Amino acid sequence: MDTVREALQELPDAVFADLLESESAYRLVIDLPGATADTTELRSEGGRLHIEARREKSFGGEFDYVREDRPLFLDAEIPLPPDAGTDAEASMSRGVLTVTVPKRSAGPAESIEIDDA
Repeated sequence: MDTVREALQELPDAVFADLLESESAYRLVIDLPGATADTTELRSEGGRLHIEARREKSFGGEFDYVREDRPLFLDAEIPLPPDAGTDAEASMSRGVLTVTVPKRSAGPAESIEIDDA
């Protein structure tokens, strides 16, 4: 879990994230102001979550940028805990990305037979 917390602390200042844990899953809630499901890509690979998000801004042809202080492009890689499963679910609502990753359940203990050599 420490590696996940460290990765979240390295996110840009404009991005806020919460990490939650239940008995059966982890939940990551990330504020990505201005981003939508269409401008966000999320994939799980090699025990890591890869997030690419960008804010779309459109003010019409009447205005030109004089100064831009609100850019958002996030390209983050967040390590998952060792017991994280692979069947993640994600949703995006009003610029808030919620990713739920189930924990792999530890199967019941099994006896292992030892052959006499």
